[in-house]
Amino acid sequence: MPGVIDCHPTDIKTWVEDGSAILIDVREDNELMQARIPDAIHLPLSRFDPNGLPESEGKRVAFLCAHGVRSQQVSQYLVANGLLNEAYNVTGGIAAWAQAGLPYE
Repeated sequence: MPGVIDCHPTDIKTWVEDGSAILIDVREDNELMQARIPDAIHLPLSRFDPNGLPESEGKRVAFLCAHGVRSQQVSQYLVANGLLNEAYNVTGGIAAWAQAGLPYE
């Protein structure tokens, strides 16, 4: 069933690495300067435009923020408005990503 699906950071990392997902970071510019995930596409929430989403046909689209709240909101918006059939939220955001020992810069 389509909708918003919360996922553990390690699952998202695996999907991005194998090419089955794209990762969208909705944190603001100043947050990105503190920590960033190299494969993530930066689309800050304050300037978020659904038209800026990259082509994702056949791929999962995952969203990340600091702790998983803003990315959940974006995911819900996109699904509710029919812009995506399903969206994946990185549970716990980049904080959980780092806590899981996954790489970031």
